[in-house]
Amino acid sequence: MERMEGVDAGYLYMETPTMHMHTLKIAIMEPSDSYTFAGLQRQLLSRMNDLPPLKQRPLPVPFALNHPMWISDGPIDPGRHIFRHDLPSPGGHTELEALIGQVCSTPLDRDIPLWEVHVCEGMAGGLVAVIGKLHHALADGGAANALIANIADPREGTPTADPRSGRPADWHFDAVPAKGTQIKLALRDATVQIGTIHGLLGRTTSGTVAAVRRRREHDVSVPRPILDAPRTSFNGALTPRRNFATCTLDLAHVKQVRKANGVTVNDVVLAVVGGALRTWLDARDEHPATALLAGVPVSTEEMGSSPRLSGNRVSNLFTTLATDVDDPIERLHTISNITSASKDLQRTLGPSMLADWVQFTPPAPFSALLRWYSHARMAARHAPPFNVIVSNVKGPPAEIRIAGSRLHDLYSVGPLIEGIGLNITAWSYAGRLNIAALSCPDLMPDLPSLVAALEPALQQLRNP
Repeated sequence: MERMEGVDAGYLYMETPTMHMHTLKIAIMEPSDSYTFAGLQRQLLSRMNDLPPLKQRPLPVPFALNHPMWISDGPIDPGRHIFRHDLPSPGGHTELEALIGQVCSTPLDRDIPLWEVHVCEGMAGGLVAVIGKLHHALADGGAANALIANIADPREGTPTADPRSGRPADWHFDAVPAKGTQIKLALRDATVQIGTIHGLLGRTTSGTVAAVRRRREHDVSVPRPILDAPRTSFNGALTPRRNFATCTLDLAHVKQVRKANGVTVNDVVLAVVGGALRTWLDARDEHPATALLAGVPVSTEEMGSSPRLSGNRVSNLFTTLATDVDDPIERLHTISNITSASKDLQRTLGPSMLADWVQFTPPAPFSALLRWYSHARMAARHAPPFNVIVSNVKGPPAEIRIAGSRLHDLYSVGPLIEGIGLNITAWSYAGRLNIAALSCPDLMPDLPSLVAALEPALQQLRNP
């Protein structure tokens, strides 16, 4: 049992009836000959020691005196976590994506560990899709990668656990502390936290002064959230509903563009998204005069750190998508230059600065404020802080197997936030760049048409 860090708890506080803070991991599996749904359930239960965050639920502190605790106080009930679905014919990506949108439209139950697995049978070619629904408070993209690696079969393809086994023998349950004890622990931890404020204030002051100085020195102007973002039809107040769409790009083509232009893979991903959005906006005659802005989650993990199975080590930088630039290559270089300057500012300020301050977020007032903000649909009344979330995660470079089943493809996407009705996540896997897009159909009903524009946007960069 341990205290939740502020940055992780923040994802719980942000959750409202219309803003669901779970992430999705979608694995397309080529099942082994011995596959059954019941066997998969047993296999998941038998691997819980390799997936420790999935054994814990959040335990709120009385009177919200501090962040919740993570506690493992009972067995996993597969009937509340693992679900089976039959895809309608013909069992293609269109049918799967519709189901994923439905799965993503409901929040996770806070009374049990914050995850679900939805097994989709009836796919064309005998494939099985496994939708992992994981609360962001549990893990970011880096931790999710480590969890996948933790349960992958060895290279020779031998399963690492007996699929007939049940609950692990060393399953341990925590005793739920009495409320008085919870209050004492919360106050004790708060006292320790308060002792760090002086140093944090000093780092923040010096970092802010240095960042302002660096901003003035830059030849390019780094976008300012809220002040520089235009309005689009997908920037508004959310409803609970979600829609989902995917496409796959050849990672070799992305790297070809990267090498030819001396930029990063992330720059290319941003340019592809910018090009697709430009096409989509033009088709609807709603192209803003100024460039769309992207919020880009970036890892704050130290180089060489050991694999981490839980928690969030992530911050955000803000950059342009250069949708106001006509030429694709010029757009790519504009994005690269501004993103580089934005990274430099973030390093100067301190990549963990925001996470350090989030540690002091007051749980009850912050949660109440966000619930009011969502209920009042305030995001529809002002310009967005930025326009779209764009993530790029480096996944397994070679195909892997899990419990003897070949992992054919892997997709991932994070949540939407109020005012930002579009999240695009690129996840590389075995030479492919799998892109997943999540939106709200009440803001963007034709999400597949945007996703369909991604491949042509890449080809424009390859053949300018």
